[in-house]
Amino acid sequence: MRVNSIYSFFLFFLLFGYGATLTAQEKQKVDIQSGYLELRPEFPDAAIYTKDETGQVYIVHEGVEMWCDQAFVYLKSNFVKAYGDVRISQGDTVSMNSKYAEYNGNTQFAFATGDVVLTEPKTTLKTDTLYFDRIKQQAYYRTGGTVQDTASVLTSRSGRYFAESKKYQFLQNVKIVNPKYTVNSNQLDFYSESGAAYLYGPSTIVSETSTVYCERGYYDTRGDTGYFVKNSKVDYENRTLYGDSIYFDRNKNFASATNNIRVLDTINKSVIRGHYAEVFREKDSVFITKRAVAITVRDTDSIYVHADTLRVTGKPDNRILRGFYRARLFKPGKAGDDPTSGKCDSIYVNEKRGITKLLRNPVLWSGENQMTGDTIHLLSDTITDKLDTLKVFNNAFLVQKDSMGFNQVKGERLIGLFTNNELDTVNINKNTQVIYYSRNDKDELVGINNTVSSSIQMYLEEQQITGIRFIKKADGKVYPPSLLPENARLLPGFQWRGDERLFAVEDLFKGKPAPVLPKITGIPLPKDEGEFFEELPEDEIELPEESKLSPKDLQNRPDDPKPETLESEAKRDSIQKKGNDSIPNIN
Repeated sequence: MRVNSIYSFFLFFLLFGYGATLTAQEKQKVDIQSGYLELRPEFPDAAIYTKDETGQVYIVHEGVEMWCDQAFVYLKSNFVKAYGDVRISQGDTVSMNSKYAEYNGNTQFAFATGDVVLTEPKTTLKTDTLYFDRIKQQAYYRTGGTVQDTASVLTSRSGRYFAESKKYQFLQNVKIVNPKYTVNSNQLDFYSESGAAYLYGPSTIVSETSTVYCERGYYDTRGDTGYFVKNSKVDYENRTLYGDSIYFDRNKNFASATNNIRVLDTINKSVIRGHYAEVFREKDSVFITKRAVAITVRDTDSIYVHADTLRVTGKPDNRILRGFYRARLFKPGKAGDDPTSGKCDSIYVNEKRGITKLLRNPVLWSGENQMTGDTIHLLSDTITDKLDTLKVFNNAFLVQKDSMGFNQVKGERLIGLFTNNELDTVNINKNTQVIYYSRNDKDELVGINNTVSSSIQMYLEEQQITGIRFIKKADGKVYPPSLLPENARLLPGFQWRGDERLFAVEDLFKGKPAPVLPKITGIPLPKDEGEFFEELPEDEIELPEESKLSPKDLQNRPDDPKPETLESEAKRDSIQKKGNDSIPNIN
């Protein structure tokens, strides 16, 4: 027979003898709106409703609507067992479909199993078994689930949905599959309205062109942008970007890093350090500043290049490094050797061609030899990576300090030759002049050579001048020291810049203030939301005897994944601190 709401309540009072009016303190009873009613002797406590020609069984309770093919309604315990094409709806926000479901009107707790589908405005959750607490407005699964978002598919072993904040909390074996990338994490919070995903613990985002790793991060799954902190890095095939924080934009193939950053080039065996960097993958471009230094790693001797701003462009086999403003170069040399170093306004390095250009007011030191000019080029052997040739263009000047003054050679152009990274031959051409302190085998000063020539060739051993050859000598002679006045011992244009020379890697930043680094606020762990199930003994769990569940099913299990939270982190840090404090300090 077909019953309406009023008749259902009448039947309820008739069957179970509830003649008194419900008080405000009593639980509101489930209300059967439609369905074919049966009373079976084998189910004395149940009113059985079955769908009829007008449609499914329809039940309502405090804002929840339920449809099913058949319902066993236990009015005494305010409990419903629903079978066949079950649908439970809470307004227009949450809808749950399954083959079987239970609903407890007293606790407002629902349980569903068999092809469970939970739908809310932006996502669809599929799982085998789902619990829904209407009072908490939370749903929970522990046996694996899949969430279909507008852009991605998310899977995990355990999941919890918070209806009020539209948040999913996924735990253990979390995976997001998107046509463009795949995310793997152990803990991930996902907000269905915005598509925002927060990653906690070791996590990766893998695509055809890049791999992101972090231990704390945020990713916009719909906008394809992210922010990563805590051991974060981005791998671009042959380049890896590290930083205290990294911003990532997949649409633009762009990443930027802040504080303690490194850019590793695995093909060219180089690394760039600094405190701010930008990487444009499609342009094969890296921009870095704030104490930026590029290090080309060699087996026996590395080269350091620093400037206020460094930019690296080009494909892996044709990288070009440019440094702008207050650029510096340093090559330590082998143990026992004097370093090679330089300063200029701008610097250019092309490793494929093996050329380094020092531009605008450059100075280069090779051992004790200071060289200046309008432009300086250093050429390296592209196979051995050893220094090969030095070229100084226009106003070339070589100076070497002597105990009595300065050895000097000047001309229009200087060409130096290296053997095993040591300068051993120097040719200075066109309008050359020299002042040279000649010494005998006992290192005694024998005279000061002041000569003008069309070109000069100098020979060096262990960075010291050992011989000079004049080509088309025009004028000059060797003066006794007493006969050459002090003001004649310096050639026009002489400039000694020895106080600027770099002796160690740290000198790359000498005279430059340390950069002011922004504070990285990071991404905090989520607050503790408490367990889904209340921590109650089995005998205190309110569960009708007609339920398919047992009290153990409504308890938290030791093997259930537990989220990392602010509270658990604080507790762990406190325990660690106490452990460290207990270790005696032995001086």
